[in-house]
Amino acid sequence: MFKLWIRIVAFSLLMMKMAIGQDKEKVVSLPEVKVKAATEVNQRLYDAFRKSFPEAENLAWYKYDKDYLAKFIVKDMGHNALYRQRGSMVYDISYGYEHNLPDETKELVTRNYDDYKIIRAINIKTGSRDIWVVKLEGLKKYITVRIENKEIDEVESFIKA
Repeated sequence: MFKLWIRIVAFSLLMMKMAIGQDKEKVVSLPEVKVKAATEVNQRLYDAFRKSFPEAENLAWYKYDKDYLAKFIVKDMGHNALYRQRGSMVYDISYGYEHNLPDETKELVTRNYDDYKIIRAINIKTGSRDIWVVKLEGLKKYITVRIENKEIDEVESFIKA
């Protein structure tokens, strides 16, 4: 029993030393954000949304801190768009597949990764930025690439098990 007690004390001291050592590097914690149940939005916000996405179907609104998250579908792509209360869009993230990629983007990906199959395409629009994140599958690994301004960067690579 005494040996167990010594081990517990030693472990506690080690944890305290590690915690003190980490104080040198500041850790900033962001406040917790919760998406609440479906909600209604004001007319100004709804009109701004319909102007941007007139073909949206299956629309659901959610309160997201002080903003509003719209989840919907346009054609065959799922969307999550975040709006301010006054109607300005913060971002739109859409989820699709190879056939949803613009021809130029698809050509850039297939030219650089001709031995890979496109399995997912995600588009992020915020402000003036238009970013595509493309998931690829090869014989031996999975790769994720990011395309912005006609430049392609590999951001992830996983070897298949």
